[in-house]
Amino acid sequence: MTRAQQTLSVLLLVSSLYLVLYLGLVPLNETVQKEIIPVLPFYALISFGCYLLGRLGVAIFTFNDVPEAHEELQKEIEQAKAELRRGNVDVD
Repeated sequence: MTRAQQTLSVLLLVSSLYLVLYLGLVPLNETVQKEIIPVLPFYALISFGCYLLGRLGVAIFTFNDVPEAHEELQKEIEQAKAELRRGNVDVD
């Protein structure tokens, strides 16, 4: 089973469970049925957004510097400046 099939099957399962709860096919407390179940999709969306922001923050915090790439980029910049100077372009 591919990752897309797994994701689709999980989404279908979650949506069908939510639909069963929303339509009241499973008897629940009236307060839960009228006040909590209708706002679950919004809560899930906000939670997913918070999760993604947290992952982004961790990725930025643990970002590794690569000195070799920095040196290579500096060499390429100097090479480009030299080529532009040969073409009579002022780069400084």
